[in-house]
Amino acid sequence: MESVSLSVVIPVYNEAENVGPLAERLRAALDGWPGGAEFIFVDDGSTDATLELLKGAQQHDPRVRIAHFRRNLGQTAAMAAGFRLARGQAVVTLDGDLQNDPAEIPRLIETLKNWDCVCGVRVRRQDALWKRISSRIGNGFRNWLTRDDIVDTGCT
Repeated sequence: MESVSLSVVIPVYNEAENVGPLAERLRAALDGWPGGAEFIFVDDGSTDATLELLKGAQQHDPRVRIAHFRRNLGQTAAMAAGFRLARGQAVVTLDGDLQNDPAEIPRLIETLKNWDCVCGVRVRRQDALWKRISSRIGNGFRNWLTRDDIVDTGCT
């Protein structure tokens, strides 16, 4: 089994329209990555064409690895499965909805040299107002409870 220095874990659920563009953006951002990279898509029981499109992406790029849940188990379970499968020295997580730009990965990894963990922040969040408000309340409560100051804990 080939060793890799970077694993990108991407939970997806009914993201058929985003699979192709995301795979292309990953390829463009990480072609020639030193030490090799893998892209672990965890299909969380999608009911659309997500799985078939992932298989097509895998045929075009051997760095694509696929895990598939028979039914929807949620993002936490998908992330946990991706982490278990990851072989890289560093692990980066992305959402499958194109709200995270793979071109930022090299910058995050560079920052990781000085820290144990690096968190991104969604600058132009594309969620409904109610979701942004509830997220802000949840992040505020979590930060109050843990005495932390992470801005966006929902940003993979």
